[in-house]
Amino acid sequence: MENNLPLIYLSVLIVLLLGSGFFVVRQIIKTRKIDNRFNRLQNKLQKEKGTAQEYYELGSLLLDKKLYIQATKLLLKGLKEKDSIEPENQALIYNALGFAYFAQEQLELAIRHYKDAIKLYPTYTIAINNLANVYERKQQIAKAIETYEESLTVDPNNAIAKRRAESLRKRVAGTTEKSTEQSEKPEKSEKSQKSQA
Repeated sequence: MENNLPLIYLSVLIVLLLGSGFFVVRQIIKTRKIDNRFNRLQNKLQKEKGTAQEYYELGSLLLDKKLYIQATKLLLKGLKEKDSIEPENQALIYNALGFAYFAQEQLELAIRHYKDAIKLYPTYTIAINNLANVYERKQQIAKAIETYEESLTVDPNNAIAKRRAESLRKRVAGTTEKSTEQSEKPEKSEKSQKSQA
């Protein structure tokens, strides 16, 4: 048995190394594909005018790299081609623009673009959730809850909207209870305040 212990140890070690090597190689291949696509699109769009889909795709890649200003410029160029794309695809571009502005803390522009996406594609739950998230960030809790509930009417199984709406309701209930408790406490009279001083 003692002679088999090193063999078992080496076997387990080899299996772990092969498994982790597989995942590393897979990630490298995936990253290379994305970088190749990024470079190809970037070179093409620098030389000639592209389609709305190409602008959207490159803009999305820039969003993934957290290059929000460059992504915004490309997504806006994609919207200029809006005559050639379906309303659902325009909604995708508006949603991506809303995300880019949200990431830059330009919340009013984010709201405008999320609303444009929803106007074009009323059942676009991702855009509805994103809009609610902006309201939440702006501390407009009532609007955020209302928007999450709107998302739930479109998709009753929307886990994000359920979780966020419930969390916000609890926060509002907790705030309401605290303010009620404070308003019920009797204020000290001026005499008792002076006597404590």
